[in-house]
Amino acid sequence: LMKFVAKERECYKVYPPPEQVFTWTQMCDIRDVKVVILGQDPYHGPNQAHGLCFSVQKPVPPPPSLENIYRELSTDIEDFTHPGHGDLTGWAKQGVLLLNAVLTVRAHQATSHKERGWEQFTDVVISWLNNNLHGVVFMLWGAYAQRKGSSIDR
Repeated sequence: LMKFVAKERECYKVYPPPEQVFTWTQMCDIRDVKVVILGQDPYHGPNQAHGLCFSVQKPVPPPPSLENIYRELSTDIEDFTHPGHGDLTGWAKQGVLLLNAVLTVRAHQATSHKERGWEQFTDVVISWLNNNLHGVVFMLWGAYAQRKGSSIDR
């Protein structure tokens, strides 16, 4: 997998940057995870992906998928206010694991790194969380995430 990603980086622009692929591991201790939000693959536009699914760093405007999430939150949570940005780092630091099933992508080519090995890696992460933590909420947004979460103890 790492050889594949290295070769891709030699030939193409790949997101997120190498130092941000595992940002999702750096925000809180894995034993402190309370919620898992599972996405498909990183955003594939410039300056979007930074290792947390659905998140973009300031000043990048929230992409449509995150705007949809904010819209749902405002419907479900009475006092929710759109933060005016798309950086979900604050969520991650509070125990929300923002994990994509695939952790890298070619620029402007959604799902281009699908079925190259990331899925097996993230399956192990999901399995560990499912087997070792109790009371974790898994939010599987979209058909792809729901299929990936089929082994989760509901």
